[in-house]
Amino acid sequence: MKAIVNAAVCPLKAEPKWESTLADEVLYGMVVDILEEAAAGWVRVRTHYRYEGYAPKEQLIVGDEAARAWEMLPKRVVRNKNCCDVLSLPKVQGLFLQGVTRGAVLGVRGEAESGWQKVILADGREGYAQASILGEHYTAPCCEDEAGLRRAIAEAAMLYRGTHYRWGGKSPLGIDCSGLASMAYMLCGILIYRDANIVEGFPIHEIPRERMRRGDLLFFPGHVAVYLGEGRYCHSTGRAGDDGFTINSLDPDAEDFRADLAEKLSAVGSYF
Repeated sequence: MKAIVNAAVCPLKAEPKWESTLADEVLYGMVVDILEEAAAGWVRVRTHYRYEGYAPKEQLIVGDEAARAWEMLPKRVVRNKNCCDVLSLPKVQGLFLQGVTRGAVLGVRGEAESGWQKVILADGREGYAQASILGEHYTAPCCEDEAGLRRAIAEAAMLYRGTHYRWGGKSPLGIDCSGLASMAYMLCGILIYRDANIVEGFPIHEIPRERMRRGDLLFFPGHVAVYLGEGRYCHSTGRAGDDGFTINSLDPDAEDFRADLAEKLSAVGSYF
């Protein structure tokens, strides 16, 4: 059985209870597979990027028919702002229908007019979103050439500047290291493993350190970062003073060098 996420940010818990650790977050409009009914009000789900956890059933629209209809709609993704309001009218005075975050998926109808895009919500309601906030919904790599794709991945990661750290987070409301890496790739049409390690069956493979280039991933024990080129990388860290998205360098002479990470760099992963 499939279901559509019908909340701005749906938590995936390690156990079927609110008091459990946050394992991941699934964003509005994403489709999940329901694997089993769990404790009252909870279901175990698998995301389209093959991550599993327990979701509150009240935040899902359950049903294969609804999911199939949703998947057939043309889509846009919220990309160019942290959040997006869906309104009842194509003007800022419209009534608020739904708030979503970067990475949310919206159905669309027709072409944008006068800066507004008509959108379809997961529950079938129609509204309007500012077209400039929306980007292409990629289900395959967004660029055919390697240089363009590497640039797009790094730019997507940089969209999360200013986001604080949240264990298991994956939105501008709070993001962790692997959430940042996975969203940077997902916005570019590539699904990678959600946690901070290289897993067989996903499209990231280890490469020699001397071959790393912009858009590759740097792996440390329990941590991952997106390489920006010229020795610099961005990541989300809970370290006091950083408190989320930050940029550091692998160059010992750089002001933002972090020796504690540089000396523990365990692998470089690449899609290319």
